[in-house]
Amino acid sequence: MEKIPPPAQELAMIDQELVRLDARRGQLLARRAQLVSLLARSAPPTWPSAPPAPTRPGPSSAPRSAATEIPPRSAQNVLLALGGVLLTVAATAFTLVSWGQLGVGGRAAVLTVVTVAALAAPAPLLRRGLASTAEAVAAFGLALLVLDAYALHEVALPRTDGLPYTAGAAAALAGLWAGYGALLGRLRLPLPAAVVTAQLPLFLGSLAVDASALTTAWALLVTAALDTALAVRLKPGAVRTVAVVAACVTSGAALLTGGSLSVAAGTPLAAAGPAGLLLATAALGLFAARRVNVHPMAPACALVAGLAAVAAAGGAVRTAVPDGWAVLGYLLCGVALLAVVRTRLPRAVVRGLAGAAGAVTAASVLWTLPALALVPLSALSRVTTIWTGAPGGARAALGIDLPWTRQPAAPLVLLIAAAAAASAYRLPPGAPDSGGGRPWRVPALCGAVALGWAAVVVAPTALDLGYPAALAAPLALTAALLTAVVRPRAPVGTAVTLTALVCALAGSVCVSLLSLATRTATVTALVALCALFTGAAVAGQTVRAPGAAAGVQAASRPSPAVRALLACVAVGYATALGAAACPAVGLPAERTALALLVVPGAVALLGARLRRHPVAPPIELTSAGAAVLAVVLASDRAPVLALVLALSGVIAAGTAVRPGRRRAAGYTATALFVLAAWVRLASSDVSAPEAYTLPVTLPALAVGLLRRRRDPEASSWTAYGPGLAATLLPSLLAAWGDPDWPRPLLLGLAALALTLAGARLRLQAPLVLGGAALALDALHELAPYVAQMVGLLPRWLPPALVGSLLLAVGATYEQRLRDARRLRGTLGRMR
Repeated sequence: MEKIPPPAQELAMIDQELVRLDARRGQLLARRAQLVSLLARSAPPTWPSAPPAPTRPGPSSAPRSAATEIPPRSAQNVLLALGGVLLTVAATAFTLVSWGQLGVGGRAAVLTVVTVAALAAPAPLLRRGLASTAEAVAAFGLALLVLDAYALHEVALPRTDGLPYTAGAAAALAGLWAGYGALLGRLRLPLPAAVVTAQLPLFLGSLAVDASALTTAWALLVTAALDTALAVRLKPGAVRTVAVVAACVTSGAALLTGGSLSVAAGTPLAAAGPAGLLLATAALGLFAARRVNVHPMAPACALVAGLAAVAAAGGAVRTAVPDGWAVLGYLLCGVALLAVVRTRLPRAVVRGLAGAAGAVTAASVLWTLPALALVPLSALSRVTTIWTGAPGGARAALGIDLPWTRQPAAPLVLLIAAAAAASAYRLPPGAPDSGGGRPWRVPALCGAVALGWAAVVVAPTALDLGYPAALAAPLALTAALLTAVVRPRAPVGTAVTLTALVCALAGSVCVSLLSLATRTATVTALVALCALFTGAAVAGQTVRAPGAAAGVQAASRPSPAVRALLACVAVGYATALGAAACPAVGLPAERTALALLVVPGAVALLGARLRRHPVAPPIELTSAGAAVLAVVLASDRAPVLALVLALSGVIAAGTAVRPGRRRAAGYTATALFVLAAWVRLASSDVSAPEAYTLPVTLPALAVGLLRRRRDPEASSWTAYGPGLAATLLPSLLAAWGDPDWPRPLLLGLAALALTLAGARLRLQAPLVLGGAALALDALHELAPYVAQMVGLLPRWLPPALVGSLLLAVGATYEQRLRDARRLRGTLGRMR
C-alpha cells in the first residue's frame, strides 16, 4: 500500500513542487522569447502574390476610374454656377467702373440688350432640356435687374433718397421676379428670390418715413402675415420653405420689439399699443397653427401665440400694479391659457397653448427662487448666534436683510403655480390631448406638492409674521407631509411619496435652524420633530387603507426604505434633542455626553425587539452617531471619556448577544473596552501598562485556547486577537515614548516569540500582531540612526537608491507578484 504522508508534510511537498514549476515556467518563457527573436531576424522576405488577371468590362458595366469620382451632373452644376458668378462680377464691374465712358444711348442699349437677352435665354434652353444652364442664365438675369435698378437711380433719379427708392425698387423687383417665375414655372430660383425680396418694401418704407419702433414692428408683422398666407396656400417646396422661414424671422422680430416696448411702458396708455401688436402676433400664430395643425410646427406656432398673448395682457397689468406684483399678473394670464385644455380646439393648438402656460409658470417660479433659497441659507446664520433671544418677527429670525420688498408676491406666485399643477393632475381622461395613460399626472402632482411646500416656507418671512408663526407654519406643513407619506389618500406613485418626504425633511431642517433663537424654541421644536418622525415611522409599519383591496393596501404602504429613513431621522432628532436639552438645563459637556448614550441604549433594546426587521440595522447605525457625539463631547476630560467608551462597549456587547449582530458588535465592543482601558491608564499617568493589561491578556488567551479546543475551525483572531492586542498595543505606545532600552528590548523579544509561534502553529493573529509589533519596535529603535545616516548621505544618493529599487522590482515584477500571491495564499490558509 502507498504510504500517505501527514497533511502538514504533504502541504510542504505541494508548496515545493509549485515553486519548482514556477521556476521551470520562467525558464521556458525566456527561451521562447529568444527563439521568437531569432526567427524574426532570419525569416525570408515574403513576396506579394501575383495580381489578378485584368477583367474586360462587359457591355453593361462601365469602367470606374479616378475621373468618375465627381458625378457629371455635379460637375456641370459647378461649372454653370461658376460661369454665372463670373458674369455677374463682370457686369457689376462694368456698371460701377465703365458706366461713365458711354453715352446715354449706349448705356440704355447695353442695359436693354444684356438684360433682355439674359432673361429671354432660359425659355429656349428649357425647351432643349438644358435646365441647369437655364437656371444659371436666369440667375444672371436677376442680378442684372438689380444692377439696372442701381443704374437707374444713379442716372435718372440721383436726388432721390436711398431708402424710399430701395423700398420701391424692392417691391418692383419682387413683382417682376414673381411674374417671371410664374411664366417660366420650371425655373426654381425666381420665385424664392421674389419672396426674399418682398420682405424689404414695408420695412424699408417705415424706416424711410422715420416711423416709430411700434410702426416698424407693425410693418414687420404685416409682412409676416403675407408670408404666412403664402405659406399656407402653397404646396410643399422651396418657395413654401422660404416663405415659412421669412414669416418666422419677421414675426419674431415684431414679437421681440413688441415685448420690449411692453416691458418699457410706464402707463396703461403707453402699454396699449404694444399690447395690440402682441395680440395681433398671437392671432397670426393661432391662424397658422390651426391651418397646419397636422404639421410639426403647429404646436410651436401655438406656443408663440400663447406667449404673445400673455405678454400683451401681462404688460397691461404690470403698469397698473405696484412694483413686485407684475410677475403675478403675468402668471395669472398664463394660467388662464389652461382653460383651452377643456375646449374642442385641435390637439396641436391645445398642446402649444398648454406649453406656453407651463413656460410662463416655470418662469414665475424661477423668479421666486432667490427668496426661497435665502430662507434656509439665512437660517444657517443662527448656528453662530445660538440662543441669543427671541427675534421680533420672521425676518429678524433669519438674521439678514432679504429682498422681500422686490418679491412680496412670492408666496402667492408659488401657491398659484401649485394650484395649476394640481389642476393638471385632476385633468379628466376625456380632455383633449389627454392621451390614454395621462403620463403627466405624476410629475404634476410632484410639482404641486413641492410648490405648495415652498409657498408655506416662504410665506411667514414674506409677510413678516411673528416668530411663533414662523416656526408653527413649516412644522404643521411637515406633519401634513408625513401624514401624506404614510397614509396617502390616493394611489400615487413612488415619486410623489419621495417628493413629499424630501419636502418634509427640508421643512424639518428649516424648523430646527429657526428654533435656535431661544432655548425653549429649540427644545420644543426638536421634541415635536422627534415625535412626528417617530409617529410616522411607527404608523408606516401598520398603515392600511380602510375598505381597500389587498393590492391597494400594499400600494398605499410606504416602502421599507422610506420607513427606515423615517426611523433614522427620528433617531437623529432624538440625538439632537439630547444634545440641546442638557445644555439648556445647565449640564456641562461631559454630563451631556453621558446622557447622549441613552439614545444608542434605547435603540439597542428596540433592535432586540425588532430582531430581523429591515428597519433595525439602519437605526442601530444611526444611533452610533450619538455615541460618536458623546465621545467628542467627553474628549476634554479623559476619565469621563474612558467611562463613555466603556458604556458604549457595554451597549455594543449587549447588541452582540443577538445572532445577527454577534460578529460586528462583538469586535466593536472589544475595541471600545480596550480603548476605555487605555484612556483610563493614560489619564492615571500609568507608566507600566503591562501591570494592568497582562492580567486581562492571560485569561483572555486561556479562554481563546479553550475555544480553539472546542471549535478547531474558530479563527485565531477571535480566540487570541483581543487578548494579544490588549497588551501589545499599549506596550508599543509606551515603548515609542520611552527613551530607555529595557522596555523596547523586552517588547521586541515578546513580539519575536509571538511571530515565531504564529509561524510554527500556522496562526494568523499571533503572526500578524507579533510581526507588526516587532517591525514598529525595530523602526523606533533604528529611527535615530537612520535619520543621522540620511543627514550624512549626499542628496543625490536617496533618489538613486529609490530608482534602483524601482528598476529591480520592475524587472522582477512577475516574480514578486507570484511571491505576493503565494504569501497571501499562505496567510489565508492559516487560522
